Amino acid sequence: MKKRPPSNLEHFDVLIVGAGLSGIDAAYRLQSECPDKHYAILEARGAIGGTWDLFRYPGIRSDSDMYTLGFPFRPWRADISIASGESIRQYIVDTATEFGIDKKIRYGHRITRAAWSSQDARWTVEGEAGGTAFELTCSFLSLCCGYYDYDKGFTPDFAGLDDFRGQLVHPQQWPEGQDFGGKKVVVIGSGATAVTLIPSLARQGAQVTMLQRSPTYIVSMPAKDKIANWMRDRLPNRVADKLTRWKNVGMSIFFYQYAQRKPEVTKQKILSLLRRQLAPAIDVDTHFSPSYKPWDQRVCLVPNGDLFKVLRSGQAAIVTDHIERFVAGGIQLRSGQMLDADVVVTATGLNIKLMGGMQMLVDEQPVKLADHLIYKGMMLSDVPNMAFAFGYTNASWTLKCDLTAQYVCRLLKHMDRNGITQCTPRQLDRALGSEPMKTLQSGYLLRAQGLVPRQGSKAPWLVHQNYVMDLALMKYTRVNDGVMEFSKAA
Repeated sequence: MKKRPPSNLEHFDVLIVGAGLSGIDAAYRLQSECPDKHYAILEARGAIGGTWDLFRYPGIRSDSDMYTLGFPFRPWRADISIASGESIRQYIVDTATEFGIDKKIRYGHRITRAAWSSQDARWTVEGEAGGTAFELTCSFLSLCCGYYDYDKGFTPDFAGLDDFRGQLVHPQQWPEGQDFGGKKVVVIGSGATAVTLIPSLARQGAQVTMLQRSPTYIVSMPAKDKIANWMRDRLPNRVADKLTRWKNVGMSIFFYQYAQRKPEVTKQKILSLLRRQLAPAIDVDTHFSPSYKPWDQRVCLVPNGDLFKVLRSGQAAIVTDHIERFVAGGIQLRSGQMLDADVVVTATGLNIKLMGGMQMLVDEQPVKLADHLIYKGMMLSDVPNMAFAFGYTNASWTLKCDLTAQYVCRLLKHMDRNGITQCTPRQLDRALGSEPMKTLQSGYLLRAQGLVPRQGSKAPWLVHQNYVMDLALMKYTRVNDGVMEFSKAA
């Protein structure tokens, strides 16, 4: 692509990358708190929704309550707390339309490179749209493009995979409109995707087997929040919304902290609940008693115990074993057992891809994410005028993303008041230790340790998994905190 002088490029005060939950949230905060800012949203795909538009497998739903996953400025008011993927996608679309955010979205714009110039105090963003190269500039870059590769999910290199004569499906590329009723389906995995798929496939009439290498903590949660619905019937909407949101925030923090402090007690309580729902039909100790502590990996939620119902009734089976190899008619297990399969669903996880996979440079020097520390869970050390949305792993994603969006607005207003054009987190504390940014032991996070930024041993470099702590850090501390370096362009 032939480059033009920067003065001829279309320029924005802020470019937001991604039109999912966090991108729409960032746009709302920007236009409501910084109405003078000129912005656009660049979305690589052709629709609003992000994760909730991409995934279309049967039964897809939220894995946290919608009263905290939804936007605080447009509260979720349906009586279902654990919502379907389609209803979440529509909720995001309706929100963008209601606030005019949809008019700011440029679809099919995939960014390949973003380069910061300190001399000009701006990012030059390059990419492709409809087969044509584009180039834009902006003063601030807000990355709301998630943390995984939208193009391809993770499938282990199983032995004999080429010998399998059935259909292999990854949930990230689910075949539209296909019904697996009457077929023998093996779902490999025990995470949120697997426990969502299995009841739905069983209801289609498939003969489903859940194949897991090791157990996962799984707990049942009512699809409807009775307390939230009770408050909505008796209180003004705004009051009921706030009380419900804080109730659920408080409960998630309490249970997480309790599990961290008393992991063995928590484990036994979870297993006791499972025995009531599954025994004697299912051996809970074999299939639902993980070797790790609760919340070393994310705890899976199943609404109204739907997974347990299909296992208890015999509509689905569960096997805990290792895969020896694939064969023509199914999967040979290490124990010698053979699982016949017409279809194998590899619910085996995601591939991490931060920053949308774009190449990033600061004053012509490439940015290697693993060499940088995370500032307040939203910026990178030595990378100016850039924030990224990364939600909680132990609570609703949007809670943290909304705090990030509000902090970006605080930062921009501070810069405007003081005639500043550049803000850069600087790590100058020689005594500060660092460690990987891993809050869970999930496989997709462990596989990506060399690709993700690191966290420090204390604030503001420490990544909290606590909404209340982050609220205090990001809303009530000074923007000019002695760590953020402010300067003006030459």
